Amino acid sequence: MAAPERACQISLIMPQQNYALFETAIGACGIVWSARGVAGVQLPEKDAAATRARLIRRHPWALEAIPPADVRRAVDGIVRLLAGERCDLNGVAIDDGAIPAFNRRVYAVARAIPPGTTMTYGEIAERLGDKTLARAVGQAMGENPTPLGVPCHRVLAANGKSGGFSAAGGVVTKLRLLSIEGAQPGGPTLFETLPLAARPRRSRSFPRKRESGVL
Repeated sequence: MAAPERACQISLIMPQQNYALFETAIGACGIVWSARGVAGVQLPEKDAAATRARLIRRHPWALEAIPPADVRRAVDGIVRLLAGERCDLNGVAIDDGAIPAFNRRVYAVARAIPPGTTMTYGEIAERLGDKTLARAVGQAMGENPTPLGVPCHRVLAANGKSGGFSAAGGVVTKLRLLSIEGAQPGGPTLFETLPLAARPRRSRSFPRKRESGVL
């Protein structure tokens, strides 16, 4: 199949997606959006280039662009949240068209968890009506394409254990996000040995014209 024909078929199946990078207190993040809402959030890798590379691997058809107003508001909320402000991202529109029905139910519960608080996989399973679904809830958290928008870092394993986290840095990143929000599940000693303090960075304004790079 010729490349133009294949690209045409893909465009009929997948909604157009765009992306942008932006600076936060913990490093360069990325955001992907479609006409339906935010389709992906990329937490920081080792540098902006690595963040962009990971984002593109997950969203290979996304094009870099200047975010529209609603996505800018989502970016502003993420920047404020990672700077330590109590910012609720529950109002951010999420494009969940490609997300399985069970995962959507899990994410709807997770999105209602306020900053600074946590739930367990089992508690979410109980909210869904079946406490035996705890493992499936954990799997759904690991598949979450929009961390922070769907705050999977606020969902823990039983008995105060952190559970997994699929972003760069793994559990250390999860605990760092919880520490930024002021949540200390398991008591005040949970974070004592981890490098969790986030240095404030001045966030950059969005450019007036399109340009490649970090916003």
